Amino acid sequence: MRDISARELKGHNILAVERFRDNTRRMIEFSVLRPCSYGSPGDEMRLFLTEGGYQATLLSQQRREIKIKRYARVIEGHILDFKPDKRRRHL
Repeated sequence: MRDISARELKGHNILAVERFRDNTRRMIEFSVLRPCSYGSPGDEMRLFLTEGGYQATLLSQQRREIKIKRYARVIEGHILDFKPDKRRRHL
């Protein structure tokens, strides 16, 4: 299985306008496991999120609708601490 970074991701482009909004705090890359508001099973997604949006994705992961593969903090459009998800708890 190829790494998520080598695949075409749906959702936000790495230079998406959402990345540069004042209230954007997180970036996540994830796989959709079950049909949900984020997509269909098998979709690989990238989203730039507000803190509230990020908390909603954590709930989706708890419901096993998605699996977060990588995540990062975003400050003024800069992607910081880009890490693979090796643990259940997120920053």
